[in-house]
Amino acid sequence: LMCSCRSGGGLVQTGGSLRLSCVVTGYRFNEAAIGWFRRVPGKSQQAISCISIPDGETYYHRAVRGRFTISADAARETVYLQMDDLQPEDTAVYNCEADTSNYCSQYALHYGMDYRGKGTLVTVSS
Repeated sequence: LMCSCRSGGGLVQTGGSLRLSCVVTGYRFNEAAIGWFRRVPGKSQQAISCISIPDGETYYHRAVRGRFTISADAARETVYLQMDDLQPEDTAVYNCEADTSNYCSQYALHYGMDYRGKGTLVTVSS
């Protein structure tokens, strides 16, 4: 299984929006859970959102709830993270991860998932 953070990172001003895309290959997409994580140098990885593909259940970290939206397109085997009202504290390297357990477990959110995609840098200027 591979998950690849394909696009969406970049530089945006405070209050702006970006959309990240994660393509999942090599596994039964409809049986996976896909999470978005971010990392700031010197800090631990933070799980910010997750979606269980089988039942559509979602998770959001309180820091992004109401501003970020996770969604899945089964036909394209892609998970999106729509990020609105971006703030400077959202600046980080974002990556998607995939878990074969098919739900967003607390363990996976805390320790990371089975497969990690390459990260993309999001920079929010003040």
